[in-house]
Amino acid sequence: MTLIKRSEFETALQDSAPLPKSQVFLFFGERYLCQTTAELLQDRLLKDSAGALHNIDGDVEDPQQTMACLMSFSLLPGRQIYRVGDSRIFHSKTVISKIWDKALQSQQKGRYDPAKRHLHAMIQAGGLKVDNPQTLSQMTGPEWKKVFAFEKPQGDLSWADTTLFQSRDEVKPTSANTVDQYIAALDKGFPCGNILIITAETVDKRQRLFTYLKKTQTIIDCSVAAGGTNAAQGEQKLVLKEMMLKTVAEFNKTIDPRAVDAFFDRVGFHPVAVATETEKLVHYVGDRPTITLKDLATMVSRSREDALYELTDAFSKKQLGKALVLLARLQDQGVHGLAILATMRNFLRKLLIFRSLQMGASPQWHRGMNAKQFQTGYLPALKAKGEWTDMLGGHPYALFMSFTKAHEYSCPVLKRWLAMLLKAEFKLKGSPLPPRLVLEELFISMLKGSPKLPN
Repeated sequence: MTLIKRSEFETALQDSAPLPKSQVFLFFGERYLCQTTAELLQDRLLKDSAGALHNIDGDVEDPQQTMACLMSFSLLPGRQIYRVGDSRIFHSKTVISKIWDKALQSQQKGRYDPAKRHLHAMIQAGGLKVDNPQTLSQMTGPEWKKVFAFEKPQGDLSWADTTLFQSRDEVKPTSANTVDQYIAALDKGFPCGNILIITAETVDKRQRLFTYLKKTQTIIDCSVAAGGTNAAQGEQKLVLKEMMLKTVAEFNKTIDPRAVDAFFDRVGFHPVAVATETEKLVHYVGDRPTITLKDLATMVSRSREDALYELTDAFSKKQLGKALVLLARLQDQGVHGLAILATMRNFLRKLLIFRSLQMGASPQWHRGMNAKQFQTGYLPALKAKGEWTDMLGGHPYALFMSFTKAHEYSCPVLKRWLAMLLKAEFKLKGSPLPPRLVLEELFISMLKGSPKLPN
């Protein structure tokens, strides 16, 4: 039938417009937005016609069983909604590396069952058959990349081989047959009143089931542009503003537009954090009808920004003890873990960009360059190239200090730290572990070894 943007779909729901006559609704993209928009749909469906909601965890879902339920006439009265969260059915080689990361993290924490489930998902997505005790270990690098579409991990893979071989009978066939069966079932049609809602953070838009649903059912795009470009940040800010205005309106309040901009600058684009922090602001102002810039400054205070700066400074000086103290202080002050990660990501990204510029042939950076040489020669030559102009617009001395600091690191170290930040972000969003533990583990892991200075 159609693929529509989340904002358009939510507007239609709020206006009580007729819903698409679909038996399947797929939400893909940003996880939190998928979840909240799917909840709006299910509430509307159950409001229009009473019934029951059946939640299914996509990590442990048996698609065959889900389809059997959808094709059966329920003994329960009314509409039957089956909602599959974090579905695997759209997994492909493009997402296997993320599945492997989850399996590895579970194994390192001694969580056998989750590790096994992720390994099964990885094998299914890669279309690999487990037929010997060393299925993974014996694969060459090129073979691994051909099957899984990412570089073969270094280190001992025997734990994964053992887990897979011992549970090989539990590995279900890949989704090729499942996709065919879903398409056949949808061609036939579910019994009246049965509806399937699917949420999936990552999908392969080239997959046959996705293209089929796009033609015959309803797909809601909840994705948001990632990255730090002006276009991406503009889209992120629009979504942030929409979420904040919606939340404050639910409490019959308004918010100063300047506070929205300041909020984005301080917190970044993290929908979960935006929702929780906005509610804190609403409760903080009490009976007052408007949230002001001053309210934001109090709740997300400048002192916190100073503490965040101190945190990056302690990190750059490899002062692990001080970094952990500052980390605890920030969390005690109510700073969201995702906001801390956003600060660290921006800090490391800046260092990586500056280090990459230093490695260019021209202009030439050299160890021991002083501030005057940097300001009168090196910096103007860099700006003349017209690259990363947004990163080179600060105060010359502040830029000099940042370039000097960047020279202490190698690009591989900075890239590895950024990858570790991404894994920590996944943990904060989807793991039951306490955020404090996740963040402390991250900082200890990054600072436990000092990076080797470049020549």
